[in-house]
Amino acid sequence: MLRAVRYKEADRILTLLTEDQGKITVKARGALRKGSKMAAASQDLCWAEFTLFGNRGKWTADEASTLEQFLGLREDLSQLALGAYFAELLDTVCPEEQLARPALQLALNALYALSRGIYTPEHVKAVFELRLLSLEGFQPEAEACGVCGKVDMDGPMFSPASGMVHCAGCAPGAEGPSVALDRESLAAMRHIIAAPPKKEFSFAIPDDSMERLGRAAELFARVQLDRSFYSLDYWKSVK
Repeated sequence: MLRAVRYKEADRILTLLTEDQGKITVKARGALRKGSKMAAASQDLCWAEFTLFGNRGKWTADEASTLEQFLGLREDLSQLALGAYFAELLDTVCPEEQLARPALQLALNALYALSRGIYTPEHVKAVFELRLLSLEGFQPEAEACGVCGKVDMDGPMFSPASGMVHCAGCAPGAEGPSVALDRESLAAMRHIIAAPPKKEFSFAIPDDSMERLGRAAELFARVQLDRSFYSLDYWKSVK
């Protein structure tokens, strides 16, 4: 469940990311009525099973069952705010009614890791940003310097505008400043992009390297999508 808007007296308009239909808009009938079984399933970030009825390209649901509520997020305002940022990113990059199964799997893995405290929020956030953008056609060029082709770079840099890793002495060929990486953060970036599903989170780097990776990932999302995110700003204010 990416987003919900009240509709009339008792209904909600939901933006869902689904296994088979991608991102769709659904009218949840009676979701706001007292005792409705739709109430829990139509909460933000909830993973649920909906019974959908389609008519002329419009979807309606009047039955749903909750599969996972990620309760750990709902006990911590900061965690919930970061989850909301993930939902806002998904809503931005996933097209309507196009296959989004890899993005959905990433989202579920990220929310599970976040709600269970398996990794730090900064770790989950950096992985989610880089992996999601890679899945949706914005994959960074991180295997070698985009200018000279060198793989083992001293003082690696990352250009959010070009999506290119480059040597400190090589101009990235794109407008905008580059951010400094180090060997550990560059290795983590390469891992995130290429790792099999469910393994993208499985790495450990020093805190200063994670800070570099997080800065690069966030700027990459902001620049490539050419927008700011209210939920990200809110997370920073409450974390």
